[in-house]
Amino acid sequence: MRMFIAIPLSEQVTAELSALSMQLRSRDNSMRWSAPESWHITLQFLGNISQDQYTCVVSRLSELHSPNISITLRSFGFFERAGIFYIDVQNTKPLLALQQSVAAATALCGLTVENRPYHPHITLARSKGKQGIKALNQLKVRLPRSPRFTSFVAESFLLYESFTGPPGPRYEVRERFTFNNIESP
Repeated sequence: MRMFIAIPLSEQVTAELSALSMQLRSRDNSMRWSAPESWHITLQFLGNISQDQYTCVVSRLSELHSPNISITLRSFGFFERAGIFYIDVQNTKPLLALQQSVAAATALCGLTVENRPYHPHITLARSKGKQGIKALNQLKVRLPRSPRFTSFVAESFLLYESFTGPPGPRYEVRERFTFNNIESP
């Protein structure tokens, strides 16, 4: 099973990002746009895990305690080498604390945590083919100067299973973990 842990987006944010992506799409820009139902804020990519690891992850994640987390989308960004266009998410102390708690919980199940710093974002599109750099540059020119997005409060995080295929990845929710309504320190 290929799995990852992520925060789902609110309906309002999904609607805003859908409108934006429809505005930015171009048939000749060599970009593969992510489907709105696939948008999320990754907390940890687990990769392929065994059934025993899955059982352990579910058990450990169900033990986590966190207040609801305010999520603020900031601006556009690009991972140029990977050919990814994304929306940057403000990395607040509560969000970082949740991500670190998730990583610590999954480490107890024998899963490896990435060494790079956590950079929360929502992937909207990926460049494809040899025209990738050109497509990213064309997209940059069409971006609105000061994007505004609605903030939302995340009340849960999800364990997804990922399936790859020609039209792009497809994600299915396997488990939902609701935050405890406790006060932030």
